[in-house]
Amino acid sequence: MSRAKTEQLQSALFEELARVAKALGNGKRLAIIDLLVQRPRGVVELAEAAKLNVTTASAHLQILKQVGLVTTVRDGTTVRHHIGSIDVAALYSQLLTVAAAQSAGVDTAARRALGTDDIEEIDRAELLRRVEAGQAIVVDVRPEVEFRAGHIPGAVSIPMSELPDRLDELSAEREIVVYCRGAYCAFSHDAVRLLTSNGYRAMRLNDGILEWRVAGEPLSVESSPG
Repeated sequence: MSRAKTEQLQSALFEELARVAKALGNGKRLAIIDLLVQRPRGVVELAEAAKLNVTTASAHLQILKQVGLVTTVRDGTTVRHHIGSIDVAALYSQLLTVAAAQSAGVDTAARRALGTDDIEEIDRAELLRRVEAGQAIVVDVRPEVEFRAGHIPGAVSIPMSELPDRLDELSAEREIVVYCRGAYCAFSHDAVRLLTSNGYRAMRLNDGILEWRVAGEPLSVESSPG
C-alpha cells in the first residue's frame, strides 16, 4: 500500500474517532448520558429529566446512537434508551476526571453549581469500612426509580425531595453518608447541608453510582412496584 493511501486511511480513522468526540461535545448530551447511567429511559421521561423538549431530546439521542454511545431496546410500545455499554460510562467518568484535573473552568463551574462550603467527603473504601464496622447509615438521595434500578447494597432510599419531611427516620447517633448520581450531583451536597443544619453528623461519598458502576462494585436491584 502506498504511503499516500496509508495516510488517507489514517485520516479517515481519525475522522471516525472525531465523530465520537463530537457526539460528546455538547453539555445536554453529556447530561443525557449522566441520566442513562442511572437507568434506561424512554424519550419523554428523558426529556423531562434533562429539561428538554421531546424533539430536542430525540435529536441529541440520535447523534449519540449514531456513534454507539446509546442503544435502544423496545419494551412493549415504549422504546427505552440505554448507554451503549459500561465502557461508555467509563469514558464519561474519565472525561469528568480529566476535565476536573486539567481545566480551571470546570472547578469554577462546579463551585458555582454545588457551593463553596466545606462539605466532608469520604471515598468508597472508607465508606465500605464504616458500613462494615456499623458506624454509618448510607442514604441514596436520588429519585426512587433510580434507586430501584441499582443502588449500593444496604443503602436506604430517601430522595432529596422527600428528605426534609423524613429526617425523623434517621438516627442522630450514627454517621450518615449520602450519595447520588456522581461526583457532580447536587443532591448529595444539598442533603449534607440539610442534615448538618439539623444536627446530624453527615458527609457525602465523593463520587456516586456512575463511578461505583465503572469500578465494578456490586449493586442491589429492586423490582418496580406492580
